Amino acid sequence: MAMGPVGLGLVDCHCHLSAPDFNSDLDAVLEKAKKANVMALVAVAEHAGEFERIMQLSERYTGFILPCLGVHPVQELSPEKPRSVTLKDLDVALPIIENYKDRLLAIGEVGLDFSPRFAGTDEEKEEQRQVLIRQVQLAKRLNVPLNVHSRSAGRPTINLLREQGAEQVLLHAFDGRPSVAMEGVRAGYYFSIPPSIVRSGQLMLFRSHLFKANSLLSKKQKLVKQLPLSSICLETDSPALGPEKLTRNEPCNISISAEFIAQVKGISVEEVQEVTTQNALKLFPRLRYLLQK
Repeated sequence: MAMGPVGLGLVDCHCHLSAPDFNSDLDAVLEKAKKANVMALVAVAEHAGEFERIMQLSERYTGFILPCLGVHPVQELSPEKPRSVTLKDLDVALPIIENYKDRLLAIGEVGLDFSPRFAGTDEEKEEQRQVLIRQVQLAKRLNVPLNVHSRSAGRPTINLLREQGAEQVLLHAFDGRPSVAMEGVRAGYYFSIPPSIVRSGQLMLFRSHLFKANSLLSKKQKLVKQLPLSSICLETDSPALGPEKLTRNEPCNISISAEFIAQVKGISVEEVQEVTTQNALKLFPRLRYLLQK
């Protein structure tokens, strides 16, 4: 595949292709993505139970699905009982990650989630921090980036990453304040924007052409306005974070993110697509190599 600056496809920098939502029609979903000019899908894990599935998908779709293995701060091993991560969860995962270390694009999805229903105590927050610290150290040792979750924990996450010396970082679907995000920008981190960015309350401002003034923008939309394009990547977080609530999201929707970013910044969609793909190639050093396999 030619890897020059012109004619590159899009990179979905964060999606969950091992989710049960895609069990029945993944081939069709991937075909739609290819038709939507997606050239690479960065598949992230949340727990050790997904690792084998993600690696199998990366083998079956070599050079298209690129694997990340990591332990998420919230463990939803059963839908009824999501809970905060423990060091025991990490202990189960680490030997498997070690086994596949040479084939990984990144370590992820990792991070902090201080939503009260998951991390209501200081002990739970501290254990999340310890799990993240160990995975930051792992990523540094393997010289791969981190694909990071930071719900209700924007500043604590960025502070921890900086303290630990993490340099190759993608903060996905960041929900913190723009001023906090700019601390990440100064540290050289990237931020990926999902299609849910077009939502604002019940109004689809961008899609229904009501996008008129800053006062109409949500906090996440203001973040897009402030972030330099040189720090932005695209993601879908499929099957979550689609343009409409309660509807399965798919990688083909990544163009919605690009269109919204272009609208907010007053630039062409083509420029957004080109720069975000180049950003992904900078962020994930192994991406260029894996795409050529």
